[in-house]
Amino acid sequence: MSTYVSERILQLFEVEGVKTMFGIPDPSFVRMFNQAEERGWRVVAPHHEAAGGFMAEGLSRMTGKVGLVVGNQGPGVANLVPAAICAAKEGSPIIFIGGQRKHIADQRVRRGRIQYTQQYKYIEPATKYIGIIEYPEQTDEIVHESIRRALSGRPGPVYIEVPMNSMNAELDLPPPVSREAYRLVRQEASASGVADAIKLISAAAYPILLVGHGAFASRGLDHVGALARKLACPIIETFPQSPAIEGFEDRTFPFGFSPAGIAAVAQSDLVIAIGTEIGEPVRSGEEGHWQKGNTDRKWIYVEKDPLAIGVNRPVDVPLIGDLCDVVPQLVRKLPEAPREPRPELADWIQAHKDYKANALASVPSGSSPIHPARFLVEATRGLPKDCVLVRDGGAVNIYTWTYAQIQPRDVLWSQNFGHLGTGLPHAIGAQLAVGQNRRVVLISGDSAFLFHISELETAVRKNLPILCIVGCDYAWGLEVRVYRGMFGPDTTETEAHWGNQLRLDKIAEGFGAHGEYVDRTEDIAPAVARALASGKPAVVQVVIDGVANARDVPGHDEYKNWYTDFF
Repeated sequence: MSTYVSERILQLFEVEGVKTMFGIPDPSFVRMFNQAEERGWRVVAPHHEAAGGFMAEGLSRMTGKVGLVVGNQGPGVANLVPAAICAAKEGSPIIFIGGQRKHIADQRVRRGRIQYTQQYKYIEPATKYIGIIEYPEQTDEIVHESIRRALSGRPGPVYIEVPMNSMNAELDLPPPVSREAYRLVRQEASASGVADAIKLISAAAYPILLVGHGAFASRGLDHVGALARKLACPIIETFPQSPAIEGFEDRTFPFGFSPAGIAAVAQSDLVIAIGTEIGEPVRSGEEGHWQKGNTDRKWIYVEKDPLAIGVNRPVDVPLIGDLCDVVPQLVRKLPEAPREPRPELADWIQAHKDYKANALASVPSGSSPIHPARFLVEATRGLPKDCVLVRDGGAVNIYTWTYAQIQPRDVLWSQNFGHLGTGLPHAIGAQLAVGQNRRVVLISGDSAFLFHISELETAVRKNLPILCIVGCDYAWGLEVRVYRGMFGPDTTETEAHWGNQLRLDKIAEGFGAHGEYVDRTEDIAPAVARALASGKPAVVQVVIDGVANARDVPGHDEYKNWYTDFF
């Protein structure tokens, strides 16, 4: 039975459990979109292809599967580039498919070719692989190679280009092969490596787990929790307020920001790094807090990419493999009974509680305009415990680290690239992943939220009950601190105030969402409750103190050390 190439591509992704596609249905993909809906796919059309890429990334992080987004020839592919760059920096396995004119256009010696460029060259630097289906018979091998590359080593984006002559071709092909037939689906570490790691663990008195976002994006947090339970040790987050492992919230400390985390790092004699690049936010495992206390500590590094070993710091035992396979190897080799926790662990847990309590006690109350710290406390205290938290922006994002009154299992943000505007699209992808049984909550600054505010309509159209809580200082938040420090308070566009006439709640209502406007502290929690109760996509706009938002950013001295070559 003959099959169009467009439908064959869908069949190949179905093997990977992927049945959601993002993209605008222009001529290149109209047939594919219709075929996808006939096959029971979710097809989500954003208002901007870059937002579609971020939606695919949000879905991917919540499922551990590749994300899929398409862009039509010319402008559509151009709009995908920011999302590809972000996916590369975040280590997200996103498949970008670009449409293209018939391939004969590539060899024509003509000027004025409408919507034609060698577009793969623009996206190539951000991707791990470029595959062009010049001939229909190449479809299986190129799609398989794309998925293989996206998921191998450090995950990342790839690009497939399908010229119209290939997209509309028909083939007689057998059913697609299983994923085990064309890629590695299990990647355990070597037996000798595991044995060496167990020796270090057995000899360690103060092990810690240094856990990065990769453990979340691979859906491996439960495996990490099983290891933490065996070791009775603290978990050090590479970023503040990263996803929490259920049952370990009290012993999870952010690196550098909590006194408990600093003390645990200093005392440690073994670090087991999982799902992290051991990058600048943790001082590459060598500088700053690592130079305190026991500086002779050993390192075990669980990492898929062998090229990452020894780059940022020496590693005593590298365990090359997928953390979802390697961490269970360690758990199985450890004694059945968990260790007895060291007495210092209780001290660290108490120190972290005191740190959070002191931070809460220092929050101004009843200030007008509302202090950002108070905004975060009031806005988050009534959120569902099982919500998915999405963050976006600069200063508001950092305030969330310290003052949010929830510690969710699922947290998404553009942590490595800091790309503003990912929040709302990430939230849409996350809500598609969890369905209607859990709420996705976006906390954002206003400048970041405005990047892709049109995607509120996408949330309304798809009936996705995302709650967007937006701190509004009518300025570029965190950047104002830098502007004033370098040029003084009276600089023109650097202050970038766009006026307090901006009403995000009214914009939300115009899209058919629920809107709330708040300028008094006591009204924040009731507004959030009403927005949740609406069951609709909702925006709660909270006017916050722009001066405090720029001046009082918590933990700024620690944060700025991430950029050692700038500050």
